[in-house]
Amino acid sequence: MTPDATDLAILRLLAADATLGAAEIGRDLGLTQPAAWRRIKRLRDAGIIAGRRILVDTAALGFGVTVFLGIRLAAKGRTSLEDFERAVTAIPEVQVVQHVLGQFDYRLRITARDIADFERILRRRIMTLPGVGQVEANVMLSEERRPGPL
Repeated sequence: MTPDATDLAILRLLAADATLGAAEIGRDLGLTQPAAWRRIKRLRDAGIIAGRRILVDTAALGFGVTVFLGIRLAAKGRTSLEDFERAVTAIPEVQVVQHVLGQFDYRLRITARDIADFERILRRRIMTLPGVGQVEANVMLSEERRPGPL
């Protein structure tokens, strides 16, 4: 399926506010509620809309530090990759696990309460994972969000 201009407008609206219903989207775009609903369903069935999410203000929940970790595994085999991925995804503070090409094998996004909490996570959880070799941390200072479809 190739989305047309109306489909892209629907995606822009949903990316800005995933709680919008078909009636609201239809009003904004000059469509009837059933027509908007059919288009949304078609986008969902085609896999273009993969789900809906909410954004949580982590700082409001007491998580004031986000750290990006680059991890190079000591040994690189299929088994070591699978073991590492299985173990790292079980750590709740690890929000994102990306298998990447380049200097590191993995890039992790970790959310912690503060630097001391991050150090605890690093020492007790990350450094004890199977196969961890080199680790490089980058603390996020700020983040600009660009929501919306490509």
